[in-house]
Amino acid sequence: MEKNQKAQNIAKEAMSQTCQWVRAGQSLQEVRDYCEQVMRQLGAEGFWYYGIGAFIFSGEETVVSVSGRDYQTPERTIQNQDLLTIDLSPQYGGAWGDYARTLVIEDGKALPDPGRALRREWGEGVLAEQSLHQELRQVARPSMTFEELHAHMNERIHQLGYENLDLHGNLGHSIEQRPEDRIYIEEGNTAPLASAELFTFEPHIRRSGTTYGFKYENIYYFANGSLETL
Repeated sequence: MEKNQKAQNIAKEAMSQTCQWVRAGQSLQEVRDYCEQVMRQLGAEGFWYYGIGAFIFSGEETVVSVSGRDYQTPERTIQNQDLLTIDLSPQYGGAWGDYARTLVIEDGKALPDPGRALRREWGEGVLAEQSLHQELRQVARPSMTFEELHAHMNERIHQLGYENLDLHGNLGHSIEQRPEDRIYIEEGNTAPLASAELFTFEPHIRRSGTTYGFKYENIYYFANGSLETL
């Protein structure tokens, strides 16, 4: 877990630096290149998710859900008022980090607190994501199954007026050594949460009937029966 913590710290610091650096007029490819460069400077040896360090969408394409096997950085430029989702996947000592956030661009710069966006829909989407993670911390128990967590959190998403956009309908996955070994927060997975030393929670959502998507991802683990953030 120590190496995973290092990898996750790399992702968090890279996200922080990106939020300060990003500006309107930059291409998404420039943003991806910057994220990956910063992660390497911070010690990342590579990127575990199909070689993609930064999985980025902007504007109305934030609703797109696609496998890393098929991902190509969109040929888009950041607008003066815009929405970005960034998902970082550094690897350190063979261990994974996995960290995603939604950035709100106002007057050409990323807001320090996207939940306070002037555009109500964007601020509410960010706050909905944060509330889902708070709910997770309240309900998750070591004996709870991935399937039970999936059902509970999907219901909560719907209660908030949102829908799950993931192409497979899942809400996260275990942290492993190989991508193909991951198990998911999905229907049919009856393994207990405690069977995974580490797992992500990463709902990809939009308010029903709207055109913008939101992401927020942390890695979690149990310590003395309580869920903690890596």
